[in-house]
Amino acid sequence: MVTVKYMLLIYSNPESWASLSAEQRDDLTRSHQELTRELTEQGQLVSAAGLADPITTRTVSVGEDDTRTTTDGPYAEAKEHLAGFYLVECDDIDEAIEYAARMPDAKYLAVEVRPVMDASGLEM
Repeated sequence: MVTVKYMLLIYSNPESWASLSAEQRDDLTRSHQELTRELTEQGQLVSAAGLADPITTRTVSVGEDDTRTTTDGPYAEAKEHLAGFYLVECDDIDEAIEYAARMPDAKYLAVEVRPVMDASGLEM
């Protein structure tokens, strides 16, 4: 069976994080460690990381005249921000959804599942 790479994108916002108790934050960390270990043992984890606070983000764009513009903050002006990701190899999107649903972040806000295209899969 051919596996497909999926990005599991974890979203958060400052209010949801601040509302968690120390016990909930510890449980969230422990759940991520357990899921990371399981995905690694099964050979499905390609990469995973949490992202720094959005206040550290810089957004870069280049105009038609090659003029570069750099602004502080994320590209999308939204209450939620991308807080972390897992890149996993799964048999199908249903398996990727199962892993996303096991992430504790899905209880507090959302985890987005997106197939990753490669040069041979631009038709997605």
